[in-house]
Amino acid sequence: MSLRSGIPDARGHFGPYGGSFVPETLVTPLLELEAAYRAARADPAFARELTDTLASFAGRPTPLYLAERFAQGHGDFKLYLKREDLLHTGAHKINNTIGQCLLTRRMGKQRVIAETGAGQHGVATAAAAAHFGLDCVVYMGEEDMRRQRLNVDRMQLLGAEVRPVSSGSRTLKDAINEALRDWVTNVRDTHYVLGSVLGPHPFPTMVRDFHAVIGAETRAELGALERGRLPDWAIACVGGGSNAIGLFHEFLDEPGVKLVGVEAGGRGIASRRHAARLAEPSVGVLHGTQTYVLQDEQGQVRETHSVSAGLDYPALGPEHAHLHDRGRVRYDWVTDEEAVAAFDRLSRTEGILPALESAHALAWVVREASQMATGTIVVLNLSGRGDKDVAEVERVKREGYGPTS
Repeated sequence: MSLRSGIPDARGHFGPYGGSFVPETLVTPLLELEAAYRAARADPAFARELTDTLASFAGRPTPLYLAERFAQGHGDFKLYLKREDLLHTGAHKINNTIGQCLLTRRMGKQRVIAETGAGQHGVATAAAAAHFGLDCVVYMGEEDMRRQRLNVDRMQLLGAEVRPVSSGSRTLKDAINEALRDWVTNVRDTHYVLGSVLGPHPFPTMVRDFHAVIGAETRAELGALERGRLPDWAIACVGGGSNAIGLFHEFLDEPGVKLVGVEAGGRGIASRRHAARLAEPSVGVLHGTQTYVLQDEQGQVRETHSVSAGLDYPALGPEHAHLHDRGRVRYDWVTDEEAVAAFDRLSRTEGILPALESAHALAWVVREASQMATGTIVVLNLSGRGDKDVAEVERVKREGYGPTS
């Protein structure tokens, strides 16, 4: 069975993962959302407006860039970066927020809410909401607001209200909790623009589909540059997993393309201060979906850690969980220190500041490239730009990474 066309099933299950574990008040809104999305996908007018807006407002297509100097000294291979960092607002997130805001307008709703960790999804939601004339509220953990102050200011300049979240670890998990509470209360006039391939059905499928343009463009662009070749490796960082599945989806049925998702190893797995769900695999339910969750022996969700706010989340998207179990995607992790080193390397060798999220994937290439065969072609999804991370990188360099345990 084709991995691309065969998942999820009609109830939103990717093998044993996914589904919809929500309070009764959200059952009807989710069914309405699924019906609206199904109708929109079948409507050529919706597809045209989405494509036109992605081109004129977001800046698609994004190019492939050959990072020759970054790759020097690490083997005889070609490293192409898929430049999602060049999109309006600075990351891949705008693909999904344009799609969901178009869907919000189609459903006759006037208000959108969102959660954000690194701030890129919040900025992208605020920008799309402003473009389509929608009211916007973004929930963000106080720790992430500290790390990503620039993006807080950007959201507010775009007309969004940013609501700080002080509960729990004050990061992405807690922001999602507050956004879900808001949606339960205001479902009649509000759509929740969930930012990753997470949450209850149909969100993991819908968000994936809005990002699948990444892989589709990659196939066409690499074919033109390399005489019809497919990549030997396709690599992306994985928090919830939207940028990764956007790249991977196109190649799931191409067995010659090796797929790698890179999680946040934080201060190392032994320290338990990380966000690498598959380094300590445990199945649970979080934010409406069944998947791999970092949890303790009593099933309580553990606090996570990453230098990158966008990877600082305890659950993995359910499609990624399924692809892991099927053995189709290899999932690995790198540490904070490796990611910051890769951030510096790309900045100095190519003149490109990568998001700390994307720097995890870059660090994996630095570590593993010597094992690649001569002539290997690697495509890495550079999911965002690093302007937002400059202050945090400088703080880490100044203060150090802290204790490892």
